Amino acid sequence: ALWCLMMSVTPTRGCLLDLPWEDILVPHILCHLPLQQLLSLQRVSKSFQSLIQLYLANMRCFDSSQIGPAIPRAAFVNLLKDNEVLQQLALQNCSDWLTDRELLPVIGQNHHLHQIQLKGCAQLSRHALVAISLSCPHLRQLSLAHCEWVDSLSLRSLADHCKALEAVDLTACRQLKDEAICYLVQKCGRLKSLSLAVNANVGDVAVEETAKCCPELEHLDLTGCLRVKNDSIRVLAEYCPKLRSLKVKHCHNVAESSLSILRSRGVELDVEPPLQRALVLLQDVVGFAPFINLQI
Repeated sequence: ALWCLMMSVTPTRGCLLDLPWEDILVPHILCHLPLQQLLSLQRVSKSFQSLIQLYLANMRCFDSSQIGPAIPRAAFVNLLKDNEVLQQLALQNCSDWLTDRELLPVIGQNHHLHQIQLKGCAQLSRHALVAISLSCPHLRQLSLAHCEWVDSLSLRSLADHCKALEAVDLTACRQLKDEAICYLVQKCGRLKSLSLAVNANVGDVAVEETAKCCPELEHLDLTGCLRVKNDSIRVLAEYCPKLRSLKVKHCHNVAESSLSILRSRGVELDVEPPLQRALVLLQDVVGFAPFINLQI
């Protein structure tokens, strides 16, 4: 596809650049090419440079993985400097270069964002989350996994201004405690997916409040939440009839007595029933699956 575009530069009848840029080229042709190839096209001619700049200004989705994790700061700023229509922004694992200085201008001029992915962006600060909450009222999905700079005050700002949230990933946001999670779910009752994994400060209070405030909840990840116990799992089963998956691996205080309620409803769990776990361990030891008459 890139070769065909470059060949169209020759002065032949029906030159590609003769097509309407905003009506045809940008929405129907360029959108099918990888971003890295589009950036290479800027070197073909001044006309192609103008065309690609128009495309960048009208992009609805930007994913840094299409270019690579090590984008030069100046290049990122230049790519999105004229864009005010972004709907999806994915900048996962950009900790080597992404700071508030690069992100805040992009957030500040894009008020239609409904998906933001910042997983592993360790050099940002709480100001980034506050900026998101103030600039993105239509936000529905947000990943802040492994962003330890997220604190209770910035999360409260998010909850106050982004009430349409449906999916939030707070994996390993270790500053957060039960009170912050409770405030979030009280304000954002439309949540369908929530991850609180790898947070030793999250316990039954947060889980029970999530269950009572979010009846639409479908996916909950509590992996490694050591303070979560059986009582909150039972509350979850009572208040969340739409729950489809629950992760409780390494939650040592959660037993089958509470999980069996969800298991009987067909909820996908990441831990096996006790008998099946025992059989797997036994198979690992003896090297084959023993025959057991389960009807005895």
